[in-house]
Amino acid sequence: MAVLYSIFIEVFIIVFKLFAMFNAKARKGLLGRNTAIDSVQSQLNGESVIWMHAASLGEYEQGLPVLEQLKTGFPDSKILISFFSPSGYENVIKKENIADLIIYLPFDRKSTMQKLVNAMDVKIFFTVKYDYWYHLLRVLKSKNAKVFVVSALFYEGQIFFKMYGGWFSKQLKTCLDWAFHQTVGSSALAKSVGINQSSVTGDTRFDRVKQLKNRDNHVPFISEYVFNRRSIVLGSSWEAEEKAAQVLHKKLPKTKLIIAPHDLKRVPHLKLLFPEALLYSEINEKTDLETNVLIIDSIGLLSKLYSYATLAVVGGGYHSAGLHNILEAAAFGIPVFFGDQYKKNPEADALIKMNGGKSFSDEFAMAGYIEELIKSANRTPIDEVSTLKEMSENAKFFVESQPDATKKILAKILSFFPEKTVV
Repeated sequence: MAVLYSIFIEVFIIVFKLFAMFNAKARKGLLGRNTAIDSVQSQLNGESVIWMHAASLGEYEQGLPVLEQLKTGFPDSKILISFFSPSGYENVIKKENIADLIIYLPFDRKSTMQKLVNAMDVKIFFTVKYDYWYHLLRVLKSKNAKVFVVSALFYEGQIFFKMYGGWFSKQLKTCLDWAFHQTVGSSALAKSVGINQSSVTGDTRFDRVKQLKNRDNHVPFISEYVFNRRSIVLGSSWEAEEKAAQVLHKKLPKTKLIIAPHDLKRVPHLKLLFPEALLYSEINEKTDLETNVLIIDSIGLLSKLYSYATLAVVGGGYHSAGLHNILEAAAFGIPVFFGDQYKKNPEADALIKMNGGKSFSDEFAMAGYIEELIKSANRTPIDEVSTLKEMSENAKFFVESQPDATKKILAKILSFFPEKTVV
């Protein structure tokens, strides 16, 4: 089976290189992988290292609270962060971060991973959620690194739980020192295939969004744009959410819309949909802010923009790409609405159960519900609680009531290092 896996990796590399010929993001990832080992050899040569791997930006945010605490607990170790996708690497490399080095994870060839790991002294490695590369894990264990998975989320469709998945689950059982699960269901699935070294600690994204809520969330000109009006932030929007925005703009002409597309390439299309809209990059002190549609054509603002919202619509839930982060919005005590394709997001079901959010199979049904929610709130006497207000309180409680997953994870990791104490 190990031979078949290695053949699969070689085929994957060929396909990736072909795809990179036509895709700019893939080309960036390919070029980055070609220099990763040289970067580690030149900047982390022989150093003690704490290494976090994240598939993309969402997993980076999820793992960051744990990485920050490990940096405090192991002050003499360098921090390495690796990404698989350009969306993670390109976003994080451009802003302030705690890493001594950020790289693209090289392709999972055994010889490549041996060169990479041999270039440093990896004390702790953890991957976030579910990005597993088997040659990497085996090489790390051969070097006596402690290997963990943080906010693990196992689900039935994964290869570990298929008839032919025994070899893969055996590798995890052999290589992992501990898995920190988001849910009881995830833990039960892992144990069903013999991955017993685990505990249920919750989702570290809750810890992260609590951090984000408590920072300075001021965004220039947004208060002036909203100006005491109800506002809807459409975060990481795709086509479906933009269709809903068109309906809301027509039905709620006094409500301010803030649209932050998942990809800035959608900005020209949004300008066609909303010709009167402002682009955030063009606002200055003299700009007339009376328009009711603002298009965010800058990156890195979305999590702060939610602090100005009456409610949020979060994209990705109407197609297989998957739902984007709903917790960043819920943390500010606003209800969150989204599509119904979110099988890898257990927090969505939990938020719905708490009545702090709602999913819809149709974007126009979602727009209709939001329209009535806001109109009903406008009709509700000041001494009564509207459904909008109730859902807002529920969303706030949902996030604030979650346990400190990072604290539990850190305590267990440090138990593998008797010389350390809990930070």
